[in-house]
Amino acid sequence: MEKIGFIGLGIMGRPMALHLLKAGYPVAVLEKNKASGELVAVGARSFPTPAAIAQHSDVVITMLPDSPDVSDVVAGKGGVLEGIRQGSLFIDMSTIAPATAKSLYEWMQKKGVEALDAPVSGGQAGAEGGTLSIMAGGGEQAFQRALPIFQVMGKNIIHIGGPGSGQMTKACNQMIVGMTIQAVAEAFTLARKAGVDLGKMREALLGGFAQSRILDLHGKRIIERNFSPGFKIRLHRKDMNIALEAGKEFSVPLYGTAQVAAHMDALLAEGKGESDHSALALLMEQLAGI
Repeated sequence: MEKIGFIGLGIMGRPMALHLLKAGYPVAVLEKNKASGELVAVGARSFPTPAAIAQHSDVVITMLPDSPDVSDVVAGKGGVLEGIRQGSLFIDMSTIAPATAKSLYEWMQKKGVEALDAPVSGGQAGAEGGTLSIMAGGGEQAFQRALPIFQVMGKNIIHIGGPGSGQMTKACNQMIVGMTIQAVAEAFTLARKAGVDLGKMREALLGGFAQSRILDLHGKRIIERNFSPGFKIRLHRKDMNIALEAGKEFSVPLYGTAQVAAHMDALLAEGKGESDHSALALLMEQLAGI
């Protein structure tokens, strides 16, 4: 089995790397990461730098918060580019700007390395359950090589097209998720202020045309007042900015996306950036005087 270097052991990355270990893949992680001890305890090897990880890996996966983080890990001092070997495969599974994904692809091509942008959807629950949706951009041969690895971490795995297309698809995904959470938050706020039983309303709506995974999971969060992060508002706000920048690039007006981004900005200003994105309901309730 190919040796995998996994960089980025956060809420999503840690369970993804654990799934690879449990499937029998040799996995290398960064020594300095606070979650690396847990993975080393179950068989991972640790190395001091991304360059060292790349040098000892056939496939390098990054799962990091934002475009600058990925660029730094790849092209910075002691970065992946310093150690990656010709014939290796680089996969970025972060959510970053499509333009950055294309730059990563070009950098890797110069090193004789194939690259995929393969962001995911499904949140912490999907990462822990190995049921992530994976949308990949890059060459077909690279995708086929990565497919057995993807199948360990996800269920709905689609090769979208060329470099950057995975990240563009993820930007669209985040637009839909953000606006759907906004719709659920508004509906639940209206119902709550009108004295409607939210639990019964959610049950009724889940059996009709309004049914969605967001109504199911985030509706439950709102009812239970559970805003501990599965996906943090500050990260979703970053994703909405990626979508808005793409809208500018292609001259597409994104009115709903802009509105939800502004609501996220309000929550960030209130110090709620570490809360789950379902906390949009808290802002709606505040505006409604609840």
